This record gives sequence, C-alpha cells and structure tokens, in this order.
Amino acid sequence: MTIHHPPHEYRLSFPALDREITARADETVYQAARRQGLRIVGACGGRGTCGACTIRIDQGSVRHGDGEDWVIGADVEGTHRNRRKWVRACKVTPKADCTIEVAPRSLAPIVRADVAHGETGEPLPLVPTLTRLTVTTPPPSLADTRADGERLIDATGDGVTGIDLAPLRALPELLRRHDWTVDAILRDGRIAVVRPPGRPLLGLAVDLGTTNVVGHLIDLESGRQLARLGLENPQVAWGADLVARVNHAIGGPGQVAELREAAVTAIAALAHDLAFAVGAEVGDIVEAVVCGNTAMQHLLLGLPVRQLGRSPFVATLREAIDVAASDFPLPFAAGAIVHVAPNIGGFVGSDHVTALTATRHLWERPGTTVVMDIGTNTEISLIHDGIIRSASCPSGPALEGGHIASGMRAAEGAIERVGLEGGRLVVTTIGAKPPVGICGSGVIDMLANLRRAGIVDVRGRLHVGHPDTTLDDDGKPVAVAAPHVVFTQSDVRAVQLAKAAIMTGVELLLREAGIGIERVDRFVVAGAFGAHVDVSSAVEIGLFPDLPRERILTVGNAAGAGVARMLTSTEDRRFAADLARRCRYVELSSAADFQKRFMHNIGFAQRSGRGDMRP
Repeated sequence: MTIHHPPHEYRLSFPALDREITARADETVYQAARRQGLRIVGACGGRGTCGACTIRIDQGSVRHGDGEDWVIGADVEGTHRNRRKWVRACKVTPKADCTIEVAPRSLAPIVRADVAHGETGEPLPLVPTLTRLTVTTPPPSLADTRADGERLIDATGDGVTGIDLAPLRALPELLRRHDWTVDAILRDGRIAVVRPPGRPLLGLAVDLGTTNVVGHLIDLESGRQLARLGLENPQVAWGADLVARVNHAIGGPGQVAELREAAVTAIAALAHDLAFAVGAEVGDIVEAVVCGNTAMQHLLLGLPVRQLGRSPFVATLREAIDVAASDFPLPFAAGAIVHVAPNIGGFVGSDHVTALTATRHLWERPGTTVVMDIGTNTEISLIHDGIIRSASCPSGPALEGGHIASGMRAAEGAIERVGLEGGRLVVTTIGAKPPVGICGSGVIDMLANLRRAGIVDVRGRLHVGHPDTTLDDDGKPVAVAAPHVVFTQSDVRAVQLAKAAIMTGVELLLREAGIGIERVDRFVVAGAFGAHVDVSSAVEIGLFPDLPRERILTVGNAAGAGVARMLTSTEDRRFAADLARRCRYVELSSAADFQKRFMHNIGFAQRSGRGDMRP
C-alpha cells in the first residue's frame, strides 16, 4: 500500500499586512496568497504575463522560476545571499519559512470604491414587487388548533393565496416571540417572507463588475437609497480579465465553485457592511437585484461557461431569473429572492441592459446615440432610427490599470492625472500621496501626453531622448512618471489594443446602421472609468471619437443606477426584459474586415477637430 503524505508547508509572514499564511512546497507564493485570501495584485491571475504581483523576499529561501535557489539573509555557500530584489510572486516557490514585503500598490487603500452613507439622491420610482401586512393572529387553544401557516393566512384576509416554505420555517418562532404579531411580506399574492413587526423592508441592488462590485441599499417602501458601497471583486485573484476566469472555470467543478464562492462572498460582504452602516440587519433585506456581464452572471449562478470561451460565444441563459437567496447562500431574510437581470447576447450582459435602462432619457431623444460602458469588457450600443444594435469588445484591464507595469487600482498614491509643464511630465496622485503606481485615468493621460511630447510616435513606438525617458535593466525604453513608476513599450501596446478594439466596435456598428461618426448626436460614456477619464486625453489617443466635446457625455456608474431602479420598480424590470429582447446583438468578429479595421485603429490618428479622423 502506498501512503501519500501531504506536501510540506512553510510559514509566510507579511509584516506590512499583519498576516501570516502557510504555503505548500508545490505552490508559488501567489497561489498560496490567493488560496488564503491575501491580496497581491495579479492582473493575469498568476500566469506570469503581467508582472503586477511583485514582492521582495526579506528573509528565507525560495526557488525562482528559472530553477535558481535563493537564500536571503543567510550566509550559505553556493546561494544568492541577500538577493533582495523585486520578483514576481507567481514565479517563486518557498523552500523554507519566509518574510515577505509586498509592493506598495498592493497595499494602497482603495478610495474610488463608490462609497456613500446616508440618504443618496432622489427617491427611486416605486412600483414595488412586495407588500407588507402587519398581522396579529389569535393564539392557539384547545378549541383552536389550526396550523400556524393557516392561522396567518386566515388573519391576513382575502386575496392571500398561500404561504411559501421558507417563511413557514421561520413562522412558529416569530409568532411566539412577538406575541402572535408578525409582518407578512406578500409577493404575487403569497406570503413570501415573514419578519418581526416594524423591521425595515430593505432591498440590495448589486452591479457585479469584473473589477468592482458595487451595492446600493434601498428602502423598498419609500424608494430612498440609504447607502452605497463598492469593493474589489475578489475574483481578481484568478485574473483581471474575463478570459482568465473563464479558462480557470473550465478546469472543473472545483474551479467553478471557487469563482462562485468569491462572487457570493462579495455580495454578502456588501450586504453586511451596508446594513451595519444604517443600523439595520442583513435579515432585513427581503429582495435583491444583480446585474453583470454574461460571464459574471454565469459564474454567480454556477452555470457552465465553457461555451462562452469559444466562438460563437453562446450563453446558457439570456432571460432574467429569480433565485432563492438561500440557494447561493446569502444571509438575507428567509424567502428573499435574488432577481438576476437579463442579458442581450454574447458578452453583452445584464450590466449593459441596466446601463441602457438608466440612460433611456438620453437615447430615447430624437437623433443618434452611442452608449458605451467601458471596462475590462466594453459594451457598446448604437441607437439609430429606433433600432438598438449592441456589441462587446474585449478591451482588457489596461484601462483600469491592469496589465500595466506600474498599474494599480484607484487607490491612495495612484497617479490619476498626468500633464506637461515646460515639456516635462507632471503628475497628480489620489490623496496627494507619494506616487506608487498609475490607475486607469492616469494611464490615458500618460499616453496622451507622451504623444503630445513626441515620446510616442504615430505607430506607438516609445523613444528615448526626452528627459523623462530612460532605458530599463533590459535596455528597453521606458517613460518615467515618478521614482519607481514607469510606462513601458508593453504598456503602450496594451492601451493600443484596448482602444483599437473599442473604436473598431463603434465603427462596425455605425457601418451596420449605414451612417458615419458625424451623425452621432450623443456619445454617452458610462462606467466608473468614464467618470474619471479626461475626455481630451481619450480623444487624443483615439479611445473616443473626435466629436465636438459637447456631444461626449460621461454619466458614471449607469449600470448601478439602472439595477437600483429595477429593484424598486416592476415597470423597470419589464422595460429591461423588453429591452434585452429588442436589442440586436452584433458579433464583431464575424465581420470580414474586422482584423483590417482593428489594425488600422492600433495607430494614432491626427485629430482634425472637425469630428472626423484622418490616418
């Protein structure tokens, strides 16, 4: 009989994070951190292609990916003593207990997480799905032995057709604890939830983004938004882009479960923190609505994603679906449901449906409108002559700081603005902190100003010779934004690929409608990225078309606004369902000249200022 011993484990200490984890001898530092929920930035999910997961070994022994053994802080013959340099966490495997320093951009507090407490904005339109009845029943006696469920139904009066199983499980204790008075919450004529009398009736609207997860806590009886909060999607541990996560999920049921659990954990964390912020309980949440791109929705629901990873990118489900919160499980009220919004097709998901729902006051006007939600996956809709054509572009994480050498989230110390003064680069950071990296808006500004300074040419080649450029250790040109914060040739290419994909998508939708860019009356940019980007810089690099500036509108997180409306209004749910069916999905990759147009858009056009673009 063969006895299999578990692999040896080592202790990894991270003093700056006040954390200590274990690592098996057969896994990298990055894999160990991901397995135990310790955040190390890694846009590629640990495949070794992005260079974001930098760490420094202060003490201990590791084996590098090239086969070398390093011993740091000890005098051992034949090893690399005191070799304290920044390395990729996904490329080193511990060979002993280690003390590790994490790169500053993994430690910086996230500050653009869309956080607000207290009443936010005007009340939402209120056409509720739920109705509250406060019901007092007579206690049972030897002369009245009706079942608790029957007793409650009889006390509610006419029109109540029954009671669901989930509230039945909670009912006996609630009746006896609260002197036979409870709040019965009705959905479609049935008692769907029972709660202690007088508790708030709350709903949670969630925008499950690839990078961020944003939640809105709403009073379902008044339509008031009580609080909102955003956090990083914990699925980023498996990669910053959809392709990385889909590929991971294809590996088997265990991998699917990991990604599903990460999404559910994020929603549960939002619910807990939002309820705490307003003095409520998670159990006061009686309904939730979730939107997300097609892959995020499939991963949340535990649906197969293999078919999403290959052409023709067919979804398992397009229609909206109601799921019991207990099926995830989420710690809401017993009987609470989660309404998952409908998709359009391909990777144009329910987040774009909700963004269109929130911006309908713009695109239902006469004229032609483009609505674009920029993110790791960018969705675009062209509304012209009453027809909505929709497409998605795999723009990747570069526009959010991913796959960028010094890229990071919108956190303290992130460069968010870049300008030129006296021909030199000048930067502004979030929180006025010393620069530790560069976030999405800074990436766009950086490239635009490198173009203006002549450091990057029309083809995207980065040249040295400018005072803000140098050669890195490998002899490759880099632009220096700040000490230890550089912009590389690979970074330029990553942004070029993203903006080429997006503009090719816009052009092909325009061609499908038989019109030119000059016919666009409103170019609406949604998403957190759009709320912070400098429009002039985006036009400079060809991310946005060269239209008169008054036609380019940035509207922030429209997907979040739309999903909040769906939570409080059955009319908005019906509108969203009809909208998803109405949109014509366009598969861009099927265009015969897609590649030709894409390559044309890689370069940087000369801006004419007349609303057109000249190569």
